[in-house]
Amino acid sequence: MRKNIFITTFINLLFNTAIAGLLTAIKFGDGFWNNFIFSQCIGLSIYAINASVMCRVANKRLRAVIYTFSFPGSIMLGVSLAAWITDAGGWDNPQAWVAVVIGLFFGGIGSITYFLSQRIEQLDAEVKQRRMNEMESEKRQMEAQLKMLQAQIEPHFLFNTLANVGSLIDSDPPLAKKLLERLNDWLRIALVRARSDHATLGDELEMLENYLQILKIRFGERLRWKVEVAEDARLSLFPPMLLQPLVENAVRHGIEPKIGGGEIVIRVFVDNSLLRIEVTDSGVGLIGDEGGGTGLTNVRARLATLFGDAGKLMLENNAHGGVSAWLELPR
Repeated sequence: MRKNIFITTFINLLFNTAIAGLLTAIKFGDGFWNNFIFSQCIGLSIYAINASVMCRVANKRLRAVIYTFSFPGSIMLGVSLAAWITDAGGWDNPQAWVAVVIGLFFGGIGSITYFLSQRIEQLDAEVKQRRMNEMESEKRQMEAQLKMLQAQIEPHFLFNTLANVGSLIDSDPPLAKKLLERLNDWLRIALVRARSDHATLGDELEMLENYLQILKIRFGERLRWKVEVAEDARLSLFPPMLLQPLVENAVRHGIEPKIGGGEIVIRVFVDNSLLRIEVTDSGVGLIGDEGGGTGLTNVRARLATLFGDAGKLMLENNAHGGVSAWLELPR
């Protein structure tokens, strides 16, 4: 507030000085200093009185009525003050009324310029507020979309696991109980992570370990895996439930159809501000349109929403069998 008052007062002083210089240049008045005093007295009177009216009177119609009297009144006050300072005489001097006319002319120009600048500033503030509201609305829409995408986790393994529990209840009750306990742990962790806005890569890998342990009970020695990741990379922020669809895709389309099963390797690379994760399997490889399934479509949609073009997902067949999925995102 004080800064704005200082700036507008300084501009007013410069404007008044420019008027004094202009009047002097056209040979009006009794020299620059006489014009300077009149210009400053009139200009500062207009500014002080009418700015006070603008700040204190909120009703626009009442303010307009007051301006009708305060504007010419402030000019006459400034002329009286300048005449007293310069000893130029009273209102019986014709030059006083000439000063009033000049004050009305330049004061009108200055006032119009001031009010236009205020209006432009107000419109600019309204535009910025509107943009902020739009950005907030877009943010809420994006958050809702992300929550929806996070909730669309492929349920295929859940159905298979529950079916496996049902078959083990008769043949191997202790193993069925163990599988049910692990499934319960995974669901509890998955629900917490799906509702969370922030998670680390370490959190995601921990949940993946639980997920793979569940599948291990069903697949036995047909499923093997290893994770190669530096400890500092585990602390990187990572969107919840983004990596599991890649592992699930590798198990479902790579390991499960292959006689004898296979191995999944998860490697994490950190390159300056880029986090790159490779999920490689030794399964049967890409067949048909497996690269466009629901899980991977979900991942691509979330990457686009969160990171735009900076988030990438790429799939390719390995030379010696299996598939590699590359996930890249800013760190």
